[in-house]
Amino acid sequence: MLDEKQIQTLREHLERSQNPIFFFDNDPDGLCAFLLLQRYIERGKGVAIRGAPAMSKDYFRKVVELNADYIFIVDRALVSEEFFKEVEKINLPVVWIDHHDIQKNLPEFVDYYNPVSEKNFPTSYFCYQVSQKKEDLWLAIVGCISDAFVPDFYKEFQEKYPDLSIDSDDALKIRYNSNIGKLEMLFRFGLKDKTTNVISMIKFLMKVETPYEVLEGGKKSYLMHKRFNDIEKKYKKLVEKGISVGKDSKEVLFLRYSGDLSLSSELSNELKYRFPEKIVVVAYVDESKGKSNISIRGKNVKGKILKILENFENSSGGGHENAVGVQIRKNDLEKFHSLLNKEFQ
Repeated sequence: MLDEKQIQTLREHLERSQNPIFFFDNDPDGLCAFLLLQRYIERGKGVAIRGAPAMSKDYFRKVVELNADYIFIVDRALVSEEFFKEVEKINLPVVWIDHHDIQKNLPEFVDYYNPVSEKNFPTSYFCYQVSQKKEDLWLAIVGCISDAFVPDFYKEFQEKYPDLSIDSDDALKIRYNSNIGKLEMLFRFGLKDKTTNVISMIKFLMKVETPYEVLEGGKKSYLMHKRFNDIEKKYKKLVEKGISVGKDSKEVLFLRYSGDLSLSSELSNELKYRFPEKIVVVAYVDESKGKSNISIRGKNVKGKILKILENFENSSGGGHENAVGVQIRKNDLEKFHSLLNKEFQ
């Protein structure tokens, strides 16, 4: 976690900024991390970063368009060298808060925060350390639980919102058996909407006062609920398919699917909850691009997965020890499956 000096320095950065731009990873932890900081200073715009692996130079145009005077990057594992070169030309300060692999050889003007911890604190945990706004406690909880982490302030959340929580120290159990999980999925699926709707959702969440306003599905959160309902139908069918595959599989649960929407991360999380003893592998095949995006869940799988990737050209992968994301060519998927079975049999 952040120490007191780091917390104070981050607060000073935020307070100095007059028109900051916040780039955040396109998931609930990234979204909540951004919201915690933005609501702390009550100014700034947020931009969700889609795609992998690195935040590209293309996002620099948003800095110019919004006339930003400060750049904050939260919950993003990689940022391209080309992006930083563009920033250097206009001499803007950059603050980067993350919890993935430590980045080396960063430009001197980047103030980088990534506390090394075996507990793997989510980025939203760090941002709540900075903001400490009790009215935003629920946002910190949603961000942390979405990253399979139960923070030390969960008991405080239980006392304040007993109807939204359950008594457990298991993040996955909390996610799939309480309304924290419903909030997390509303955020997660909302981020998969078209850009104009994502912007509307962000504006709503920047001003919302309680989690109940999100859960109610009123006029202001209508688009979030509509998107949630549309995606949930597809998601439930894929979960059922994954459960069927899991019952017939041995060490490795391997689910392959295609379509107009990638839900690999969400599916792998829930299937890991349902089959905790298995290595869960969910592969989305993008037929138009000839690629496969794969989410893998399992205890200490990262090293073995990265070793397997050495057998494939034009592949990439990374993440956490127990949760890894991989991209390979579509035509390599069967070989990848075969090597997985050999490795984990």
